Amino acid sequence: MAGTGASSLNRAEQFIWLTARVLEQRRFAHHFLAGSADAVETALTAYLNEDGGYGHALEPDLRGPVSQPLHTAHALNVLDSIGRCSGLRVERICRFLTDVSTKEGALPSLLPSQRGYPAAPFIPLVDDPPAELLATGPVVGLLHRNAVWHAWLFRATDFCWAAVDALEHSHPYEIEAAVAFLDGAPDRARAEAAADRLGRLVREQRLAVLDPERRAEYPVAAGYAPGEQHFPYDYARTPDSLARRWFTDEELERSLDHLASEQQADGGWPLNWRQWAPGTALEGRLDGSSPLPASIRAHAPLP
Repeated sequence: MAGTGASSLNRAEQFIWLTARVLEQRRFAHHFLAGSADAVETALTAYLNEDGGYGHALEPDLRGPVSQPLHTAHALNVLDSIGRCSGLRVERICRFLTDVSTKEGALPSLLPSQRGYPAAPFIPLVDDPPAELLATGPVVGLLHRNAVWHAWLFRATDFCWAAVDALEHSHPYEIEAAVAFLDGAPDRARAEAAADRLGRLVREQRLAVLDPERRAEYPVAAGYAPGEQHFPYDYARTPDSLARRWFTDEELERSLDHLASEQQADGGWPLNWRQWAPGTALEGRLDGSSPLPASIRAHAPLP
């Protein structure tokens, strides 16, 4: 088993050096080769705009230079992964989040400034975009988890609680955004109660493939690509996530075995969401929002 894991990591490393952007190369080196966190932060700075937000296709499905909440959330994930989610850079990010928030004090997925630049056709571009848990929940949870305190968080946290409490019939990405919020929410008792309810919802609505060998029996959410199903590791991104309690050891182990089996001949993993351009598909296989890097880091053996 250990040999298989080493072989898988070696092939993934070759995929990184062959195809990755500098940022992903630096991230891989930091996580697996004792590379410098400074080098990761320097590479991330290339995507930073003067308004404190991030752009330049940091999130591969949005092209062009303009700052967007999804790019900026991606940048926060990078900073979190190297232990740098604090200080002046995060203060600037919070000012950007304040500036682009809706009247509810929360984040839309896509600002109209994207107009004129290529973007994935499944991300709607409207003049007055609504606040969404999908965009807001992961950012709020991450900032709370890193003990960041900023005025923007007060209303954004209230928005997330209201959105989570209102969830009844949902879909995988929305539940994952809710979990990302709950894993960092300061009110732990309330977060645990909400997570327990969402776990029951996930199982009742069959939103997680619990047996990969019977994958065809699990529904695909409306609007998702064929085969765009989610597995226990998509919800429980870390061993201490509240979503870890939703699945038995056997269910999680089966899902991780399935993930390992999905490694392609080139050393990378496939995408299961809609692909709309060759370059973005390749970058999607490399960035931190794809299942590969997050799952490798989240479920690596604890020291």
